[in-house]
Amino acid sequence: MRLWTLVLLVGCTNLQTFAQKNKETLTPVSKTTLIVLGTAQDAGSPQINCTKVCCQAIFEGKQGAAPAVALGIIDPVNKEQFLFEATPDITLQLRVLKNSAPLEVSEIPTAIFLTHAHIGHYTGLMYLGKEVMNAQQVPVYVYPKMQVFLEKNGPWSQLVTNKNIVLKTMQANKLQQLNSQLSVFPFQVPHRDEFSETVGYQINGPEKSALFIPDIDKWEKWKTSIIDVIQKVDYAFIDATFFSGKEIQARDISEIPHPFVIESMKLFKGLSPTEKAKIHFIHMNHTNPLLKPKSSESKQVEALGFNIARTGDRFTL
Repeated sequence: MRLWTLVLLVGCTNLQTFAQKNKETLTPVSKTTLIVLGTAQDAGSPQINCTKVCCQAIFEGKQGAAPAVALGIIDPVNKEQFLFEATPDITLQLRVLKNSAPLEVSEIPTAIFLTHAHIGHYTGLMYLGKEVMNAQQVPVYVYPKMQVFLEKNGPWSQLVTNKNIVLKTMQANKLQQLNSQLSVFPFQVPHRDEFSETVGYQINGPEKSALFIPDIDKWEKWKTSIIDVIQKVDYAFIDATFFSGKEIQARDISEIPHPFVIESMKLFKGLSPTEKAKIHFIHMNHTNPLLKPKSSESKQVEALGFNIARTGDRFTL
């Protein structure tokens, strides 16, 4: 069997295994629930052309693949579900979400919320087009610059023209009321904004709320205090692209200024155990040892009172 065929099969098999396991072992939610659908950085894990130890075990079928970062929200009261990020893994991520929802909830998301125009966060929209689903007017919530990017550049513009998607422009710091159970508060964060703004979200359910910032530059570049924001929510899913600078060898680290996990933990060390427990590190590069639950780094993070998001985790909102 050729290597590229083996890699494709390994990746697909691991995702399909998760989807099947989800269907067999998880009962449909009865309350508004957030489900982690992916935890990896844009390219997922394994990553193309990677010859490092971090990916070899996956290529060889000894370890499961990690889908790109995404969250799903199920509202059983209104029989709706929402997707945060449209990743290249959207096909199986939507099936996993459907398997966790009551039967009446459609697999087609009620709406999709995008953070920015980096490949792992929006390119799954292509599967809504006429070559695949040929979806009908799926609302996609974006900031103004992202809207222009999708409208003016193919193949995304075809989705708009064919009304596979309907772009919903959000205003900064203005609450979006989705239904009787859910609202979303969007805000802009500093990041590499080549094609669009970068947005974070506070997702509010009937009882609890969740922060979602999968991509941001160093915390000190944001005019808002991340500690203040964490204290206002019940869960915080925040950027953990790199555990430390040791992972970066082939690129200029100044070009990818994410907050290292070790820096975030230092910043948050003064928080109470209750506040630390809110934090769930997410959006991990394929080199990040936190992708491996049994790594010494994962154990270190958990010993300090923080959490690491794992695909399939559920949180009641």
